Amino acid sequence: MNFEHTEDRRMLADSLNRFIAEQYAFEARDRIAKSPEGFSRKIWEQFAELGVIGALFREEDGGFGGGGFDVAVVFEALGRGLVVEPVLGAVMAGEAIAAAGSEAQKEHLAGIIAGSTIAALAHDEPGTHYEPAHVQARAERSGDGWLLNGAKAVVPQGEQAGLFVVSARTSGADDDEAGISLFLVPAKTQGLHVRGCPAIDGGRVAELVFDGLKLEGGALLGSEGKGYPTLERAIGRGLLALCAESLGAMEAAKAATLEYLRTRKQFGQLIGSFQALQHRMADLLLEVEQARSAVINAAAAIDGDDRVARERALSAAKASIGRIGTLVAEESIQMHGGIGMTWELPLAHYAKRLVMIDHQLGDEDHHLQRFAALGRQALPAAH
Repeated sequence: MNFEHTEDRRMLADSLNRFIAEQYAFEARDRIAKSPEGFSRKIWEQFAELGVIGALFREEDGGFGGGGFDVAVVFEALGRGLVVEPVLGAVMAGEAIAAAGSEAQKEHLAGIIAGSTIAALAHDEPGTHYEPAHVQARAERSGDGWLLNGAKAVVPQGEQAGLFVVSARTSGADDDEAGISLFLVPAKTQGLHVRGCPAIDGGRVAELVFDGLKLEGGALLGSEGKGYPTLERAIGRGLLALCAESLGAMEAAKAATLEYLRTRKQFGQLIGSFQALQHRMADLLLEVEQARSAVINAAAAIDGDDRVARERALSAAKASIGRIGTLVAEESIQMHGGIGMTWELPLAHYAKRLVMIDHQLGDEDHHLQRFAALGRQALPAAH
């Protein structure tokens, strides 16, 4: 298999990295992340103009990419810049709409790609501990439409989203894969209450509460009770995106640490000349390369038809990224000494983001267990 990026992907990566370096320097990013909105609408629109959002969607859906490596290239660049704009929501919500939407529902994709519509996937609930099939929010038929009740937690940029893809149970027990349905919910729908708060690693997240929210029949995305495969595909794109974002953040932390070892002196010598630090840095470089291999493997597998192989590759990557990202955060700060903890140094923000990525869409332990469970599914049945 050829893992070399196409010319188009290389050009996209170069232009995005250059834009982030020029327009999204750490001081600007810090100001944006701490703002009341939690992101910059101007930057978001510029991402759309650069084709960053369009690169995440297939041609038949109005984009010009949409492959696993397109997602990886974009999010690695975003990770290097600690970008807080709602690109992850566009990937996951957009994938769900593209996979299961009617022709009328797919018209939302044009707005997402153009940057005029901010979309978010509202799926996680309090107390679910990452289990994707655990859905307690309920949707019941009401005349020609639906009545939605329940809550969703930690929706990135939920305050600013104009459209939500919401998972709700229409039948079955709380942890059944069957019986999950997906709905398109405009942000201004009566009965939807949004409460935002700052995220620990920058930007903002929101809690959504559905209190007798009425939806028309056309809000159902796909078939009733059969939304889990679509949900799994959408979350899978999010997993790849987070893994690539983490890789970009690791590369930035690694570069900052190498530079510090080459310039910081103790006892009249560069600390990079100390053998113990050289060994620690060499181990870190090997770990980051292992993370890159995991991202490449996930990007290559995500568009495959074999569901078990695809999901195992994604869980393997997320488990590896969780472990290695935390290691990079800890080691980079250790090798910087006390200055590594200061809020004014970008490294502290990279470290915090690396640790938090492990907890998005399932942490290391969750994905190790999932990887093993999927492996058992792939074994031939015993006779």
